[in-house]
Amino acid sequence: MPTPVSEDAKKVLREVGLREYETRAYLTLLERGAMTASEVSEHGGVPYSKVYEILNSLERKGWIEVERGRPSRYFPKAPSESLEAAKLRLEDMVNSWKRVVMGELQPLYEKRELMEKPDIWILRGEFSILAKLREMLDAAHNELMIAVPVFAKGFVDASVSVLAQVRDSGVRVQIMMAEGEHIEKISKVGEARVRDNLFGGGVIVDGKEALLFLGEADTKRSYSGLLVIWSNHIGLVKFAREYFQLLWDTAKPT
Repeated sequence: MPTPVSEDAKKVLREVGLREYETRAYLTLLERGAMTASEVSEHGGVPYSKVYEILNSLERKGWIEVERGRPSRYFPKAPSESLEAAKLRLEDMVNSWKRVVMGELQPLYEKRELMEKPDIWILRGEFSILAKLREMLDAAHNELMIAVPVFAKGFVDASVSVLAQVRDSGVRVQIMMAEGEHIEKISKVGEARVRDNLFGGGVIVDGKEALLFLGEADTKRSYSGLLVIWSNHIGLVKFAREYFQLLWDTAKPT
């Protein structure tokens, strides 16, 4: 008897881009092995009038293979292989979205001077904080200042590969941190200095926007006690930059 597939697994397949009948067809092949189109229709609950369209779509998306013949037989690909193919397709889509947004829509936003009204946001949740941090790193053109207190090092560690790309693009990257085992890894992506105590920290991009880390993460790394503020308020960003420079001038080179 086929092993039942959980609703969570079916949901994941739909989230990675399979429609309802495609999900049914793929799971049927995965549970029963190679089949003809009529067998997929019979055992998977896929209308026969749609089964060839569904199977062709699964083949294009990289979830099944076809052995041509009379009749043709359909084989499921390994889920891990198909997931990797879906990931690559999604990355290509995101990159194309980014080119349009940053190349066409963002200049419109800036041209209309919509950014004249400063914003101050409080960010909550690790995903939101990391997303904003990556967005800021991608926007850096000239100068990137980073102060890394111990309780916020996880966010910077997660962005080391992006920081290396920022540095390689010609941006001056200055990283100031508290003592710790992460110093060697982070110091490879920019100019690095160390201070004995950092009670707060943040990221300042081109003197235009700042992400400020305040508070302390709990021992479970849920960051529930961490207050993170983003702002492009010219006065606040200027103050943060000057304070960073003051601490930088008195910090020890690594």
